[in-house]
Amino acid sequence: MAARIASVAFEGVEARRVDVEVQAVGGPSAFVVVGLADKAVGEARERVRAAFSGLGLALPPRRLVANLAPADLPKEGNHFDLPIALALMAAMGIVPQDALDGWAAIGELNLNGEIAPVAGALPAAVAANAMGLGLICPQACGPEAAWAGDMALLAPRSLIALVNHFRGVQLLSPPKPGPLVEAGPRPDLKDVKGQESAKRALEIAAAGGHNLLYVGPPGSGKSMLAQRLPGLLPPLTPAELLETSMVHSVAGLIAKGALTRERPFRAPHHSASMAALTGGGLRVKPGEVSLAHNGVLFLDELPEFGGIMYQMGPRISLNPGRVSLHFADEHAASRTPEHGFRPQRQAGGAAALPQAAPRRNPQGDVRHRPPGSRRAPVHRWRVLHRLQALRGPPQGQEGHGKAVHPRDAPRGSGTAYVRRDHRSLAR
Repeated sequence: MAARIASVAFEGVEARRVDVEVQAVGGPSAFVVVGLADKAVGEARERVRAAFSGLGLALPPRRLVANLAPADLPKEGNHFDLPIALALMAAMGIVPQDALDGWAAIGELNLNGEIAPVAGALPAAVAANAMGLGLICPQACGPEAAWAGDMALLAPRSLIALVNHFRGVQLLSPPKPGPLVEAGPRPDLKDVKGQESAKRALEIAAAGGHNLLYVGPPGSGKSMLAQRLPGLLPPLTPAELLETSMVHSVAGLIAKGALTRERPFRAPHHSASMAALTGGGLRVKPGEVSLAHNGVLFLDELPEFGGIMYQMGPRISLNPGRVSLHFADEHAASRTPEHGFRPQRQAGGAAALPQAAPRRNPQGDVRHRPPGSRRAPVHRWRVLHRLQALRGPPQGQEGHGKAVHPRDAPRGSGTAYVRRDHRSLAR
């Protein structure tokens, strides 16, 4: 008979139930893990074997099969070590099978049997509570998981402590929630001298949750004003605190279970890639946009963000408040709470207040790259523009001798050669 315990698989900040089953079957001695597991999950068998050896236990000389159901759901991460070990102990008779009923487990095992912390304890606890289960998590993740509410929770330090608890030798006490850290001193708007119109726009954006774009010469105070926007926003509500903390938990940014009602302020560097901004990767992680959920996303030097200006394109609007990631085998999207915070596979929320501060050059126009090209920088466009003006129009277009920017060219005009030459030379 197979021993079973529940666990979770993360799809962004949403946790889906996974049943971990272990059974000893006939055949040569082996230990295999099936169920569409990645490399980290497949290596769990060696960590479990070493942890059992550290406790003085030996695996039975039979073929052991650990199945992670449903089999068509990808299993990623290092948190399946503990549920596999517990199901294996139940199959070996070390702990009673009925002791695992009503529990879900996450955790990584060290080679000496200690349970190491993992990311995503808070969304795992929320999902387990919604399924009517208790959660077994590492001791370091206990204060974080305790924020999920009134539920059964165990946070052992090692595997032997958990075995003693199930045998009734030494019972574990449930962990308490971590501290609620008060917001520290923030930059205040009173530090800004002058700029009354800009400060008024900042107050309106904070009151209505609007996007904001500051344009001005260097040193005019764009970044200084943007850094003072979080000080005008109210603290996070309990619902917003839970949503924001779940995103940060998946990213591994919660230390010792400490939460804060201070709204996030993310200011990525303009050299950040598209994956760093929107999230993604082999194992989907929240990006800067998702980490700014319910807070402020400040994009200083906006035209220099290559990932936004050239991969997404200038016509994609930020108003939907949604991040969508497309993969070869699935679609990932993150939605704002107004549209339901349950995407298929999300990198986190995206209900932030985007701010941008492009810089003006000495001629007064905002630096940009022409809409028709995603490769040529600004200075190259100017050089090509000058070369085209000196060379003159192609034959048959003598009536259109003045070269203009493709952005300003009317449809059907004779200036299309400027864009064509620009693309060819840029390559």
